[in-house]
Parts: sequence; C-alpha cells; structure tokens
Amino acid sequence: MTTRPSDDLDRRLVLATQAGLPLVPRPYDVLAEQLGISPGEVRARLADMLDNGRIRRIGAVPNHYALGYTANGMSVWDVPDERIVELGEAVGRLPGVTHCYERPRALPDWPYNLFAMVHGKDRESVLAQVEEIATLLGSACRGRDVLFSTAILKKTGLRIG
Repeated sequence: MTTRPSDDLDRRLVLATQAGLPLVPRPYDVLAEQLGISPGEVRARLADMLDNGRIRRIGAVPNHYALGYTANGMSVWDVPDERIVELGEAVGRLPGVTHCYERPRALPDWPYNLFAMVHGKDRESVLAQVEEIATLLGSACRGRDVLFSTAILKKTGLRIG
C-alpha cells in the first residue's frame, strides 16, 4: 500500500474532528460541508489516516460519571509475561471491561503487568466484575489490586493547533 502524504486538507479534517464528531445522524456529511468536500472523501481520508497510523482511532469517549457509573476501578494483575497476550485478550472480551492493556512492571514495588478498567454504579458492582476477571485468570493470577478513581483527570487526546 502506498502512503499518501498528509496535506492541508488532512490537517483541517483532524482539526474539525479532534474535539469530537458532530452529534447528528450523518456527521461525515456535516464535516464534508464544512470542508468543501464530499462525505465519501471525508470517509476515505479518515480511513487512510487510520490505516497508516496518522490517527489511532475514531471512537466514543463517554463520561462515565455523567452516565451514573461513579465507581470506576482500574484492576491490576500480576500474570505470567509469556501469557499476557492470551490473558489480556480474554479479559478484554469481558462485557464490563472498557479497556485492557499491558504495562511494564516496576519491581519490587509494582508487580502488575495487566490492567483492566471496569465501571460500575457502586464499588460492590466493580468488585463483582473484578471477581469475574479473577475467576477467568484462575491460577495465572499471582496478585491483584483495584485502584478506584476519585476524579476524571483526562478525557481528550492530543490536540493540534
């Protein structure tokens, strides 16, 4: 695949979308009108930027607090490194897990290498989901903890000016 170099239209498209897509039934049509191009061109350019890694994703970023999910816990797990991909994919498929990823350990104080975010309306519901993860991991789990959120620190990605 040949990578098309970014141009001024790509930059204007990123600027138009970085704060979120328009909340309308056909957001690409609105963007197309703003940029003076067709909706198909908007979709094609976004797809190209995704395919080539110039943008990482297009997705919803919900405010869990506003939705009533005020007990948010980052569960952290110590699992064997040689099984991290397999176990992470299994945990990430659980319905209550919004994101799951690997992070390096910081021994001796931080033995955890698998992180899985879960949300709930109260701590008990989060802890119940954490128990589901523990059951799934079984004997592969050598240690764990849950870090509960106290505030939203960041809900945006990188912005260009």
